[in-house]
Amino acid sequence: MNVLTVTHHIHAGGIVIATIRDVAKLANVSVATVSRYLNQNGYISKDAEDRIKDAVGKLNYSPNTMARGLAGYKTNTIALIVSEISNPFFSALAKAVEDTATKLGYTTLLANSDRNSLKEIRYIEALKKRHVDGIIFATQMLATNEINELLGAKIPIVSIDRASSEQAVHNISMLQVNHYKGAVMAVEHLLSVGCKNIAHISGPGIVIPAKDRLQGYIDTLTRYGRFTPSYIVEGDFTMESGFKLTQDLLARHPEIDGIFATIDLMAIGSLKALLRSGRKVPEDVALIGFDGIEMTGLTEPEISTIAQPIYEMGEQAVYQLIHQIEDKSSPIQLKQLDVKLLARSSTTGLP
Repeated sequence: MNVLTVTHHIHAGGIVIATIRDVAKLANVSVATVSRYLNQNGYISKDAEDRIKDAVGKLNYSPNTMARGLAGYKTNTIALIVSEISNPFFSALAKAVEDTATKLGYTTLLANSDRNSLKEIRYIEALKKRHVDGIIFATQMLATNEINELLGAKIPIVSIDRASSEQAVHNISMLQVNHYKGAVMAVEHLLSVGCKNIAHISGPGIVIPAKDRLQGYIDTLTRYGRFTPSYIVEGDFTMESGFKLTQDLLARHPEIDGIFATIDLMAIGSLKALLRSGRKVPEDVALIGFDGIEMTGLTEPEISTIAQPIYEMGEQAVYQLIHQIEDKSSPIQLKQLDVKLLARSSTTGLP
């Protein structure tokens, strides 16, 4: 008869916790095989998988429980989940997060959800297994209650650009800019340069910043008696959609003399369509975007934009997250940063 001897780790609370070696011994596999199973990385035979699963159950083994149970356990690692890393806004945000985290002694893991909720869920599960100390969410695909349910309220999080009303309900820290105010500024700027028929290339309605910017556009033009519902088209945050939707707008409404694109990438696509159609910018059609990415200063003409303080957003998100990691009693916060108008030649005609 084989006698199983199991070695355990005991933390300060006196609770006995099995190790990965215990699981490997009980399942009669190598530690590396158990690691592949836990991280869902690499090939494992069905027989070995079943034995590992059985051993994990018998030993009540949990990597997360072990890691979080140890007094003072920290990996000094945080994660940033973004919607679309190919968008320069998120690239700039990621740089700010990494720079700030490095300065404070933390490593940053970057996850790109591609605006896919299932992919985001998989990332969250993977980050839990890596024992990250906290997560910054710059995504909109999952509801806040879904995120809290997945994380079990055990990992500090900071969310960028979610609805303020969710903070009190879900007890999370948030960082926002005033998208509504920025949209009002954009439309009023187009009106100030003489535009009378202003179109809006919006983003998906599920995305809160796009929703707020659309409302700012509608309210401002309604106030001035110039709102036309058919001047609104919905894009997908790509240059290609900005290009195609501008072509469609010009075909249906040749009288349009101003365009407000909800993000700079779509404004760049819109500029290409305007110039290809033979329109002069801004003489025939004035154009403004939103975000303040560097590319808008490299086009010809340069594109006016409502600039977000992208680097500051990344900095503030990291400061708040690490404060919560290192002081569990620290209160949640809601911070709102301001935007500013960068008036360039696509609206002013000035170099």
